[in-house]
Order: sequence, then structure tokens, then C-alpha cells
Amino acid sequence: MATTATPGTLAPGGGFLLESPRAEDVFTPAELTDDQRLIGQAAEEFVTKEVAPLIPELEQHKEGLMAQLMKKAGEIGLLGGGVPEEHGGSGLDRISSTVLSEKISSYGSFSVSVGAHSGIGTLPIVYFGTEEQKKKYLPKLATGEWLASYCLSEPQAGSDAQNSRTRAVLSPDGRHWILNGQKMWITNGGFADVFTVFAKVDGEKFSSFIVERGFPGFSAGAEEKKMGLRGSSTVPIFFENCRLPRENLLHEIGRGHIVAFNILNVGRFTLGASCLGFSADTG
Repeated sequence: MATTATPGTLAPGGGFLLESPRAEDVFTPAELTDDQRLIGQAAEEFVTKEVAPLIPELEQHKEGLMAQLMKKAGEIGLLGGGVPEEHGGSGLDRISSTVLSEKISSYGSFSVSVGAHSGIGTLPIVYFGTEEQKKKYLPKLATGEWLASYCLSEPQAGSDAQNSRTRAVLSPDGRHWILNGQKMWITNGGFADVFTVFAKVDGEKFSSFIVERGFPGFSAGAEEKKMGLRGSSTVPIFFENCRLPRENLLHEIGRGHIVAFNILNVGRFTLGASCLGFSADTG
């Protein structure tokens, strides 16, 4: 039998499945503010007018097209919802972000690409970056000038992400991290400019790093041929003595799992809203 949660407390784990929510704790679309409705309308109109007519070309991976559309979305503020205003974003509240994710998701490949950029690609820097990292990367990520990606999975490290074999060591002069390894199934990997990459420092301490496409030793493989989400970019990423500045360590050495799993939890929430948007548009 369902129980009633104590006011002001959060249900642990999956406890919400067994508890009866109070009516006042249930949010419905009827309670959306005018601003939140306008955010959803802008997202929906963008996909309808700018993305939907180009779906055949996107499905064929017309070179540069997905990145072009995402940059265009960034120019009108659809990519910066999770970035605070002081760093060039709009700093949307969670409800507004949910509305945005839902309404931008009628075409799955575009939704996945935007989510990989705005969510798991950008939020590691929002939540765990130093002030210098935030100033350097977030304004350009918020506007779509730079596009982001998230590199966690490896051929032998999917569900068991901490089984990573990608290594990071400091250069002899202590000025650079040197990465060696491979990542798999990386969304936006074919065109992203900035990558959150997870690797083990000295082969032991699971950590995270900010890697730019132009860093020496970085390369992307061929596009995967997928059964679904055919318009999105999914590629392997390779690091061969890839050199990045020492200050591009994200968070702390040995604390990469804190970055990885907290960001994925946010992504799972957003993915639920995206699935709702896609299903509502599917006749």
C-alpha cells in the first residue's frame, strides 16, 4: 500500500514509486507561466520551420548541416538554458528547461544532438569548472559558437564506466596532460569543438578533462551507421599522446566519477522530457 511522503522530504532511491504524492506537489502544464510557454513556443517553432524541412538531408549526414542548425538554435538562445546569465546563458529554472527539452524534441536526432551539447556536454563545466574555465568556455557554448560533447564510454567500458583504459599522465615539465586511449559511441563527436573526457591519471585515478578538437593528438573516427537517430553524429574518438594544458583538468584528480554520474543523472531527467516531446509528436 502506498504511503504519504513527509512534507519537505525527498523519497530515497525509487521510493517515489511506492508513495502517494500530495496534490500540491504535482506540477501540471496549466501552471506554466507566460514566459515558460513562450520558451516552449520558440523551441517548437524552430524545429518546425528550420529543422523539419531538412530531415532528409540530416538523415543522409549532409556535411556540416547538423552543426549549422545547432549554431542557429544557439543564436536565438535555445542552447544556453543551463548556463548562468553571468556566463552568457539564460540560467533557466528546471521547469523552463524541461519545457524547452520537450518542445525541441519532435525530431529525435536533433533532440539528441542538442541534449548532448546543452546537457552532458556543457553542464560539467557549469557545475565543476573553475572560474577561469567557465569564463573561457561557457559564453561560446551558450551561444553555439562552440559545440560540446561528452566522452565516457569505451569499447570495454560502457555500463562499467570506471573500467576506463584511457590514461592521462603529466608531461615531464608538468605543464601538460598527455592522454592516450579511445572513446566509443560519442554523440556530436563528428563536429563538436569541446569535449569532456574521462581518463585515469597514471592509470589509476579516474578523472575528467576539457579537451578541444584542435589539441595535438586528438582525432575522430568515421560516423556509425545506426538503426535509429540516423541524423545525429556518433563516432569513436582517439587520443594519441594528446596534449592539453594542465589547467584543463576538470574538478579534482580521482573525482571524475563525481562529475560523470552527477551529470548523467541530470541528463536522464532531461531525456525523460525529450521522450515525452517525441512521443507527443508521433502520430
